[in-house]
Amino acid sequence: MTLNEKALKLHEEWNGKLSTTAKCQVKSREDLALAYTPGVAEPCKVIANDTEAAYKYTIKANTVAVVSDGSAVLGLGNIGAHAAMPVMEGKCVLFKEFGGVNAFPICLDTQDTEEIIKTIVHIAPAFGGINLEDISAPRCFEIESRLKELLQIPVFHDDQHGTAIVVLAGIINALKVTNKIKEDCKVVVNGAGSAGIAIAKLLLNYGFCHLTLCDKVGILSKQTENLNWMQKEMMEVTNLENATGTLADALKGADIFIGVSAPNIVTPEMVSSMNKDSILFAMANPVPEIMPDLAKEAGAKVVGTGRSDFPNQVNNVIAFPGIFKGALEGRATQITEEMKLAAANAIAGLVSEEDLNEDFIMPEAFDERVCEAVSNAVKAHIKK
Repeated sequence: MTLNEKALKLHEEWNGKLSTTAKCQVKSREDLALAYTPGVAEPCKVIANDTEAAYKYTIKANTVAVVSDGSAVLGLGNIGAHAAMPVMEGKCVLFKEFGGVNAFPICLDTQDTEEIIKTIVHIAPAFGGINLEDISAPRCFEIESRLKELLQIPVFHDDQHGTAIVVLAGIINALKVTNKIKEDCKVVVNGAGSAGIAIAKLLLNYGFCHLTLCDKVGILSKQTENLNWMQKEMMEVTNLENATGTLADALKGADIFIGVSAPNIVTPEMVSSMNKDSILFAMANPVPEIMPDLAKEAGAKVVGTGRSDFPNQVNNVIAFPGIFKGALEGRATQITEEMKLAAANAIAGLVSEEDLNEDFIMPEAFDERVCEAVSNAVKAHIKK
């Protein structure tokens, strides 16, 4: 039985990966009176006078909505709300298993930006945070931005910021391995969608100065046609030389390549054209932009992928559970840039100087220290 066949069989047996369990027992008349009527009226009355009390008397304090419209699911694309459910259920399992955070999948049968925003605002009272998931660009940028303005609970698009945080964590340690200095590095990010743009933004905020965005048309510049509004904004802070050309042109003399794009689009010749001891994060799944062995043979020093069967897996699961755990426990109203940078540094810091090497730049997803380290880093940067 293949992995895919086994996964399908188990999903049928599970009939969904989640269930609800009661914290209280209802075994007697008194139990019923306390958990439901008439006793339940007491916390209702308190919350009616002070909505903040919902954090004390309900699951809101430790519960996240995982919201998707099914428009950009994993590598499957626009498969819709129903087909997105297994992924969102899985995300909720990861929240609980890795962060102790309750999460519930909300798959919306609309891809209208205004309807999505309105719906999330209406369901927000039940949740302490909103995790946006698998929503296509550029709509995801507006949805997140507007929700951050409208809500007083953390809103976090994991495809953007979770990816950016783990990438930066890996890059921080890769710089140590290669003895490169961020201010001197030429960075190429291939894939100018939600993840690529978020990665670019966070790297710039961290202090990288020379960054170029590419996509299927090649290098993005101010002259590139059909850029969306977010890509146009990024042209003000990336590719400052206003260079044009192909991905191969961009990689000549580059130090770092980050791919969130398509399989097998980077050749060994392209890697050879990069600076000595280059860093490549080829994160297309399941087939990366270049296989690690080919990249290493061509001269790359550090290579990461999104896969668990190669060294240096770049996996969002080491970020988002701790991000939300810290934000919920610290009662943050937003996830800020300072929190993201702190989380990346915390993750990078879990790899000791003794253990750090070209094949070990990231802590494992099952490292029990990760969630607490990220959570504490987030809480330390919550402004009261």
